[in-house]
Amino acid sequence: MPDTCTTGERLFKELDEYIASTGAKPDKLISVLQKAQELFGYLSPEVQNHIAEMLKIPVSQVYGVVTFYNFFSTRPKGKVQVKVCLGTACYVKGADRIFERFLEELATSAEEPTKDGQFSVHAVRCLGACSMAPVVLVGEKDFYGRVKPDMVPRIIEKYREVNK
Repeated sequence: MPDTCTTGERLFKELDEYIASTGAKPDKLISVLQKAQELFGYLSPEVQNHIAEMLKIPVSQVYGVVTFYNFFSTRPKGKVQVKVCLGTACYVKGADRIFERFLEELATSAEEPTKDGQFSVHAVRCLGACSMAPVVLVGEKDFYGRVKPDMVPRIIEKYREVNK
């Protein structure tokens, strides 16, 4: 018999199985939120409500943790996340122009995924590489230092090719 579950139902089922494996205890909230974000890509109000019900805690407690930690997102993000440092050293060296160039080239707004869902551009306060300012982090490990606005199209193209 074919599986008639929608993708969303399958994701909730997988989340429920994970919660059950933790003992469905309130002290497992952060690990449950991490798993939910891994599965869904972000923590929608529906997902937060579901977690609150499963862990038998107030949804306000779930929301408080989600909004406290920068790791968690309540909005969809692109598959490839571009983080542009706008800390003092980077800003002084033109990071604002780099940030704007990414938004322009990708035809999107800050924090919003592109129409195809491939990219999102995020301002961050520090990437810990002030000596190489301005800096950009693509994904979790691809770091670019001394970035100039004219380098942005080449950076984007590299990730378009990889994610086709």
